[in-house]
Amino acid sequence: MTAEFSFGAIFERLAGVVDPAAPALIHGDRTIAWGDFDRRTDALAAACLAGGAVAGDRIAHLMRNSPAYLETTVAGFKARLVHVNVNYRYTGEELFYILDNSDAAVLVFDAEFGPLVDSIRDRLGVKVFLQVGGETAAFAQDFETVAEAGAPLAKQDHAPTDMLFIYTGGTTGMPKGVMWDQSAIWGLIAGGGGITPPASLDEHLDNCRQGLARNRALVLPPLMHGTGFIIGIATLSRGGTVVTLPGHHFDAELAIRTAATHACDYAVIVGDAFARPLLKALDAGAGSIASIATMISSGTMWSPEVKAGLLRHHPALMIVDSWGSSEGLGLGASVQTAGNAGAATRFVADGNTLIVGDDLRPVAVGERGRVARGGLIPRGYWRDEAKTAATFVTVDGVRYSMPGDWAILEADGSFTLLGRGSQCINTAGEKVFPEEVEETLKTHPAIDDALVFGVPDEQWGQAVTAVVEAHGAVSGDELRAHVRQHLAGYKTPKRVVIVPKVPRAPNGKADYAAAKAMAEGEAAAA
Repeated sequence: MTAEFSFGAIFERLAGVVDPAAPALIHGDRTIAWGDFDRRTDALAAACLAGGAVAGDRIAHLMRNSPAYLETTVAGFKARLVHVNVNYRYTGEELFYILDNSDAAVLVFDAEFGPLVDSIRDRLGVKVFLQVGGETAAFAQDFETVAEAGAPLAKQDHAPTDMLFIYTGGTTGMPKGVMWDQSAIWGLIAGGGGITPPASLDEHLDNCRQGLARNRALVLPPLMHGTGFIIGIATLSRGGTVVTLPGHHFDAELAIRTAATHACDYAVIVGDAFARPLLKALDAGAGSIASIATMISSGTMWSPEVKAGLLRHHPALMIVDSWGSSEGLGLGASVQTAGNAGAATRFVADGNTLIVGDDLRPVAVGERGRVARGGLIPRGYWRDEAKTAATFVTVDGVRYSMPGDWAILEADGSFTLLGRGSQCINTAGEKVFPEEVEETLKTHPAIDDALVFGVPDEQWGQAVTAVVEAHGAVSGDELRAHVRQHLAGYKTPKRVVIVPKVPRAPNGKADYAAAKAMAEGEAAAA
């Protein structure tokens, strides 16, 4: 069965059935062929083990999109190390939290983050530091030198229970490491591309030899997020090609040119933050996306009118909303083509996704409830038994993941997604926990109270917005700068509204509806 092998076992043998000259990774003007990819990831894996890492240790990725990210991932799989994604926007203490919480034994980081790593490394238990690019720090090894060293990798005892972690975005407190067995992830993606899931590793390798389900995936979101990461490893595990863009900011015109240049047949985005710029560029005559057969978005829904606009430019395109979370992949999917362009987004799922009420029983048609996912799900949260018990529940002997989404069951069995029950803000694919920003605002000496929420925004999907109560002279720009000093930049409010009194109910609970109305009224009066 597909659940009997791991990504480590796949990549140990995959290079033997793929054309060594075929591209594995393309990033700007750099291409890494499959033969080189296999050799380099072996050498990186060997270096991690030689440096003291052992099977089950964590390997942290502090990198922007580049070939090094997925080379590090596959090297980790080969060495039986556990992938840890690190948001490269984190500040010092946020970064320390992730590396300390995960007990990272290996850290691979881009040169630009070297000073930040150096400032906290003495407090960490990291055994191996690998630096990508730049002048190598004294405490690190040069990634490229290690990758090109040609060190052989001894055969490893790969197991279905070898893990990978996907750290959450911190939507309900500090980020948590979701523990996935590699075999569970593989079991969820093994049937992609319209093929029947292989019953054995040999059958999968034979499929790869024939090029079945092989594609060229243009991965536009950061690989540090689950959306891009899962598609990246799924593509490589079938012998395909992962194409990423250089630069620190999304460039829609570059994405369109890259798709055409490399004949990408698959594209991955995160909602309107990517789709709207793409549509605007296409409307302006930037090029064509005719090579792309499928465009998939996960992490947030995107607007039906934007989907319709893309389908106008490419009527043969299939657009997929993939509904999932770090705690549960494959909750459902919504597909749009030229035949139903602009239709409301409804999700269809297999029998492992349920909508349940407070009694944990399936709701009736037309009722809303929480989403529960059974089947192949994570083990739980790393080092958080209480949160694991709250999110992963057992009903009638079946274990379910309940990540916090709410939905309505429709008459045809589909689901209408309502979103998280909390006030979580999704801004350009980044999840922001309002309370964290509120508490940071209140550390400013002029602020007595603050509420933070998201408001609809064409560019960002949601714009982080704050309503604050001040007792002294202070400007919105000063408060934004204050937040930026303490938190990642994407958590900084796009707009701060200063009001006489922050709205709260008599019991002290936040009145977010009133706060949003205040912000809207101030904007209308401006």
